[in-house]
Amino acid sequence: MNQLEGMYPANKQEMYALLQKQLGTLVEGEAYLLPNLCNATALIYSALSDINWTGFYLMKGDSLLLGPFQGKPACVHIPLGKGVCGMAAAENRPIIVDDVRLFPGHIACDSESRSEIVIPISNQGVVFGVLDIDSPSLSRFDEEDRQGLEKLMGLFLSGQHWNHLCI
Repeated sequence: MNQLEGMYPANKQEMYALLQKQLGTLVEGEAYLLPNLCNATALIYSALSDINWTGFYLMKGDSLLLGPFQGKPACVHIPLGKGVCGMAAAENRPIIVDDVRLFPGHIACDSESRSEIVIPISNQGVVFGVLDIDSPSLSRFDEEDRQGLEKLMGLFLSGQHWNHLCI
């Protein structure tokens, strides 16, 4: 059980609305992206139930580079178009995978992960990175999760200094 799991509403719409308010408060007035991504991973990892990894991969050239995360150690570089994260970034679209073992080319960083959701962070067609969340359960994520997480990631599209990542 995640540390703050019992503190959030069971209704996903209500939970994501609360997370959006909390994350909005955390990032308010902080223009630097890195601390905001760190706080976002900690908040999401603590709030969502039945997950085992939450983190960001950030665009670096023609691949994704591991950013702030919560969970077990992860893959550092992911080429565009490879795995769920690389595919979501290359196609600039969210991807929900009910069973990662059935996803062609899945990159298994943690053998305990069974389902995954990846949300690109993009503005005007330019992908800056992706939010990646894994679960040890099959079919953990749905459209409500996608919509809620996309709204959360929308908080990173304005007021952030994407060039101040220190990478």
